[in-house]
Amino acid sequence: MNAWPQHLVVVPVVLPLVAAAVLLAIDEQRRALKRTIAFACLVALLVAALALVQAAGEGAPLVYRVGGWPAPFGIVLVADRLSAVMVLLATVLGLAAFLFACARWDRAGPRFHSLLQILLMGVNGAFLTGDLFNLFVFFEVLLAASYGLALHGSGAARVQASLHYIVVNLTASLLFLIGAALIYGVTGTLNLADLGAHIPAVAAADRGLVEAGAAILAVAFLVKAGTWPLCFWLPRSYGAACAPVAALFAILTKVGIYAVLRVLLLFFGPAGGESAGFARDCLTIGGLLTLAFGAIGVFGAQELSRLAAFSLIASCGTVLAAVGAGQAAVSGAALYYLVASTLGVSALFLLIELIERGRAPGADMLAITAEAFGSPEREEREEIGVVIPATWAVLGLSFVACALLLAGLPPLPGFVAKLAMLDALLRPQPIASSSWMLLALLMFSGLATVVAAGRTGVRIFWAPEQPMSARVSVLEILPILMLLGVGVALAFEAGAAMRYLDAAAQVLHAPGGYIDEVLR
Repeated sequence: MNAWPQHLVVVPVVLPLVAAAVLLAIDEQRRALKRTIAFACLVALLVAALALVQAAGEGAPLVYRVGGWPAPFGIVLVADRLSAVMVLLATVLGLAAFLFACARWDRAGPRFHSLLQILLMGVNGAFLTGDLFNLFVFFEVLLAASYGLALHGSGAARVQASLHYIVVNLTASLLFLIGAALIYGVTGTLNLADLGAHIPAVAAADRGLVEAGAAILAVAFLVKAGTWPLCFWLPRSYGAACAPVAALFAILTKVGIYAVLRVLLLFFGPAGGESAGFARDCLTIGGLLTLAFGAIGVFGAQELSRLAAFSLIASCGTVLAAVGAGQAAVSGAALYYLVASTLGVSALFLLIELIERGRAPGADMLAITAEAFGSPEREEREEIGVVIPATWAVLGLSFVACALLLAGLPPLPGFVAKLAMLDALLRPQPIASSSWMLLALLMFSGLATVVAAGRTGVRIFWAPEQPMSARVSVLEILPILMLLGVGVALAFEAGAAMRYLDAAAQVLHAPGGYIDEVLR
C-alpha cells in the first residue's frame, strides 16, 4: 500500500490547527482575508475528508504513528470507516456554519473563525485518536473552543446558558480523568487497541476497578451526548447560542456517542471475556429513556429552538438504544440515522434564525395565548388566498424538508434509516422486549415530530399573526440548502451508504481487525 493514505489521517487535525494559528495572527479588521483563509482551509479539509472516507473503505483501518513510534508506546491516529464518516460529517457542518456566519455573525465578536477551526481540530482529533489520554486532550480542545463560541454574540441569556454549559462540561471532564486513571492503574496502558487486547485477561480481583472506570468514563461521555437525565443543560444552551454555533454544536453530541460506542464495544465486546456485554443493558435503557424524553419534549415544544434541541436529544437516544441491541445490522442503520438526523437538526438551527427574523418578538407566546383563550374575530376581507413572498416560500419548504428528515418520513433518509432499524430489530426470533419498546418509541417520536412541526408550521407560515416578511441573503440560505441537499443525496445513495456503514458497524462489534492493525 502507498504511504500517502496513512499521512492523510493526520490532515484533519493539522490543517485546522495551522489555519487557526494563521487566523489568530491576522488583525480582526481584515475580515475579507480571514474569511478567504478560513474558506480555503475548509474546502481543503472537505477534500481530505472525502479522500479519507474512500481510503478507509478500501480495507483495514489506516494508522498514523506519530514519530514512527509503535503502539502502545507512541501516539497513534486511526481512521476506520466510522471515524472517517464522522470527520466528513463534522467538516460539512463546519463549512455550513462558516458560510452562514459570514453573512453577519462573524462580526458579532472576536476570533470567530479561529475558534471554529480549533473546534474542528478537536472534533476531528477525538474521532481519529487511538488512545484515551489524547481523547481527553482533544475533548478539552473542542470544549475550550466551544466555550468561546457559546458566548459569541454576547447577551444576558446567552451568557447565563453558556455558564451552565461550561460548568456541566468541566464536571464531565473531571469524571473523564477519574475513569481514565482507574483504567490506567489496573492495565498500565491507555492505548485503545491495547486496552481492548488486555481487558479480557484482567484478573478477577481487578475487574471491578476496570468496570468502574469504564462506567465513570461512560457517564462523562453520556453527559456530552445529551443522554437523559444528564441532558438538562442542552435545550437551553443550544437554544441560546447563535445560529451557526448551534448548528455546529449538533456534532458535539455525536462526539460523546462516538466515544461511548468506541470504548464500550472495544473493551467489552463479544471477546471481552468475563466483562463481555458490560453496561449494554444500561446503554439500551438509557437510550430508550432519552428517546422518550426527547419525543415528549418535541411534542410539547412551543418554540422552534426547543423543538430543534429536543429533536437532537431524541436522535441521540435512538442511536444509543439501537446500538445497545447488540446487533451489527441494527447499529449500521443507526449510524446511517445518526448522519441523517445530524444534517436535519443542523439545518433546522440555521433555519430558525431566518424564520424568527421575519416575525414579531414574542410571536410564539402570542400565538399560544390566542390558541388557549381565543382571539378577536378579524374583519372579513374580499381577498382570496394568501400571497406568499418567494423568500418565505423557500423558508417554508426548507422547514418541511427538515421536519420530514427528523420525523423519518419518505422520501428523505430518516425514513430509510428507521425502516432499516425496524427490519433488523424484527428479524431475530424471539423478538426482545427492548426491540418492541424501541419500535414503539420510534413510531411515537416520528408522530410527535410530525404533530409539533405541523402545528408550528401552520402557526408560522399558514396562519401568521402578522404580515410575513424576511430579509435573507443568499449566503444564509445556501448552507441550509447545502445540508438538505446532502440529506437528499444520502437518500438517493442509500444503498452505498448503508453498505459502508454496515461495514463500519461490523468493525465496531468485532474489533479484532482494528486491534491487530494498530498493534502490529
